[in-house]
Amino acid sequence: MDFDHITRPLTDAEAKAEAERIITRSFRTETPPVRQFPTSFRDDTKLPAYGDTPPVHQDDKRIVPAWAAGIAVASIGVGAGITGIGCGAWLVLQGLASVTLYGVLMVTLPFAGVAMVATAIGGAINKARSAVTNNVYEAPVVQNTQINNTSNQRGMFSRTRNDVR
Repeated sequence: MDFDHITRPLTDAEAKAEAERIITRSFRTETPPVRQFPTSFRDDTKLPAYGDTPPVHQDDKRIVPAWAAGIAVASIGVGAGITGIGCGAWLVLQGLASVTLYGVLMVTLPFAGVAMVATAIGGAINKARSAVTNNVYEAPVVQNTQINNTSNQRGMFSRTRNDVR
């Protein structure tokens, strides 16, 4: 083989001849024939109703271990549950977004009910814990009241002190 054209540069005549060859080949109008290849194949032969070969045991070749499949199923269940909770929260918040008097009353109604029950229970416990006492005073009662007024007035400021005993 002649490898001189690779190792040495082309002369002007050789370069001109090579350029003309490339240009004429690229502008050639005739196209080479294109072979047609089938893109699909249908086998129309009848399949047998049953075969004469006994069934063969096929080994279990799972890629995913059983514990990983269990975790995947559990995570799908948890995801579905969380989605339900999220939809419920969305519905509640969507209802709260349209604030009306009835909406506010419906939201605060459970809290008011819980507060009312807690107050009733607290009152019942307080009533049960309070002792019943009947104090009867049979002696005479004397009330002494002594009032001391002290007034100091100087210029435009005044001070009054009342001591009631």
